[in-house]
Amino acid sequence: MDKILLVEDHEAQRFLYHEELVEEGYEVVAAKNGLEALKYLEELRFDVIVLDIRMPVLDGIKVMEKITRRYKKIPVILHTAYAEDRNQPVALLADAFVLKSSDLSPLKKTVKKLVQERSGGKGKKKMAKEKH
Repeated sequence: MDKILLVEDHEAQRFLYHEELVEEGYEVVAAKNGLEALKYLEELRFDVIVLDIRMPVLDGIKVMEKITRRYKKIPVILHTAYAEDRNQPVALLADAFVLKSSDLSPLKKTVKKLVQERSGGKGKKKMAKEKH
């Protein structure tokens, strides 16, 4: 079973995304902030990371910088409510950028695509930006 690290500070959204991804057949580990996410990355193996950007404690930009240094082979989806976050320089290091929406199909589609690419041995692609 493919394992997703979901990093989202808003409890209700974290619960919703967790349930939706589990329903899609993924094992999901949910972190409430960047610090907790880094702890999970040290302990477990993940196939994809869904990373919020604007969070307290340790934001997604700082987490993304650490991921690109230590966990280069794990695809990352930056998942944010703010379209302007796409202009952050570190966003270019992500495999995908998905805007938060009440329609979770763009997120689920992007997770599925990255999991398939990873399991297909295609490796990490540079910023397959998806506009949603």
